[in-house]
Amino acid sequence: MTERSFRFTHAITRAPAASIVDGLRAIDTGTPDLGLMQQHHAHYIAALRSTGATVIELSPLTDYPDSVFVEDTALCLPEGAVVMRPGAPTRLGEAAEMAPTLRTLYAEVVEIAGPGTIEGGDILTTEREILVGRSARTDAKGIAELTRLVARWGHVVREVQTPPGVLHFKTDCSLLDADTILSTPRLAASGCFANYRVIHTAEGEDACANAIRFNDIVLMPAGFPRTAERLRAHGYDVVEIGNSECAKLDGGMSCLSLRFTPKG
Repeated sequence: MTERSFRFTHAITRAPAASIVDGLRAIDTGTPDLGLMQQHHAHYIAALRSTGATVIELSPLTDYPDSVFVEDTALCLPEGAVVMRPGAPTRLGEAAEMAPTLRTLYAEVVEIAGPGTIEGGDILTTEREILVGRSARTDAKGIAELTRLVARWGHVVREVQTPPGVLHFKTDCSLLDADTILSTPRLAASGCFANYRVIHTAEGEDACANAIRFNDIVLMPAGFPRTAERLRAHGYDVVEIGNSECAKLDGGMSCLSLRFTPKG
């Protein structure tokens, strides 16, 4: 089995714009502090670079308050990239802004044409399959179109369900290695990870389920000590990154980057 689902040479990030204060949020828990978010973002990029990866930093997009969350705009696979069609109308333009950058890195870039919608936050790529959670932002037609597009590269898509009231599938889970998923108990209870080893988030720490395995490190939001301890006990090299401001906009570790190794 390969390690292509978590070993990467490249990442794409986008600096948060001042308009981030107008970003979408399920529940208003306060206005994000742009300065603090920029500090956290810098730490995040430094952590990615510490693994030897090339990190491409794109300029802020003032017209798109949520554009710091680049993961929703594309699915990056070794063979090519798929430009998404976000389910939030205010975010549709973000995918079009990302496409030119992807075309400089990949020989093949395809696009979700619609009418379905799909966002990267609902997609978990493992060594065996691509799991896509149906959610308020990702519908059956979007999943069906993705399934057709990635079949050319030999990838298999499995549709699963995002828990009620949860924004994205990956809000509640993340890949730790070829066989292991970090998951909230409520998502794992659905049985969608029956063929994987599952490590549960600690009680009361569901908000840290969105982590990322990036080469030899696991980036997770700071402030969830019992889950961090649990991961370290399983042998993972955990790097904790401040995420208080992104969390106000339902954002986590995976949302802030596109991670990939392009074949060219």
